[in-house]
Amino acid sequence: MRIIALEEHIATPAYHEKIGARPRAPTLLRRQQEHGHDVVAELMNIGESRLKYMDEAGISLQVLSLTMPGIQAFAPDVAVPLARDTNDLMAEAIKKHPARFAGFASLATCAPAEAAKELERCVTKLGFKGTMINGHAQGSYLDDKKYWGLFEAAQALDVPIYLHPREPHPAVLKAYFENYPELQTAAWGFAMETCTHFLRLVFAGVFDAYPRLKFILGHMGEGLPFWLNRFEDHTRFSMEARGLKRGPRQYLTENLVITCSGNFSVGALLCAVMEMGIDNVLFSVDWPYESNRIGVEFLKNAPLAPADKEKFAHGNAERVLKL
Repeated sequence: MRIIALEEHIATPAYHEKIGARPRAPTLLRRQQEHGHDVVAELMNIGESRLKYMDEAGISLQVLSLTMPGIQAFAPDVAVPLARDTNDLMAEAIKKHPARFAGFASLATCAPAEAAKELERCVTKLGFKGTMINGHAQGSYLDDKKYWGLFEAAQALDVPIYLHPREPHPAVLKAYFENYPELQTAAWGFAMETCTHFLRLVFAGVFDAYPRLKFILGHMGEGLPFWLNRFEDHTRFSMEARGLKRGPRQYLTENLVITCSGNFSVGALLCAVMEMGIDNVLFSVDWPYESNRIGVEFLKNAPLAPADKEKFAHGNAERVLKL
């Protein structure tokens, strides 16, 4: 069975230089021991070591993307050239292994016009399959209309935007997570931040303005499938009052697909399939933060009908990314 993984991260020398040294949390060191690989080393490897781990697990293709906080951490003077450098480096790796790697463009969203141009270059010249945006750009969210030219470009190019988590807004960090740093990232803060960001786009009318625009959320939709019924029940009338053209469930199933990256729970998968539909649920690992082996074992043991498992493993990704 062909297996395509959509949320598979890299770092580059230039990115490491700009982002600076970050201490490794003790929990990360313990997870590395469990998974059997060095996360930082594997972020930097876009060649033989990455392919070795893919082959050992049986992963056919990875869609590469810059690790968080990505280009969104920087102001335009750094972000614009760093995005181009990252994309060119990824393009070189893809050229060497075109059957094994594809790419999501890194974009300097802090410079929206430049970001739209870079997306067009990456899709039309480099063959990338969309973009991954790592949340807010230094506190600025994508529902601001200054970013909507990027949505226009993505719809015209017919490529998706993968909205990836980063640490929550500084004000939220202080209000919710001061003294509780273990909650501010993957355990809870990432999902809360990213769900809220995406829902702001829905309420801002982005998907009425760009009805063919497709977003992707990882980590089993950051929990949104579990809340979909309650969300719909409590936003129907407010969406109507805002003049939005469709109902809540329509936006979350027509303009959104999700991946299971780093959330290898059978219960969460079944909930996602029941609420979102099997055509909207895609496989991912979240390499190297998660284990390829554990992700693929989850996929192979998932209680899905054979045809649905094929969609989950590769068919939906081939359709959404036109692979």
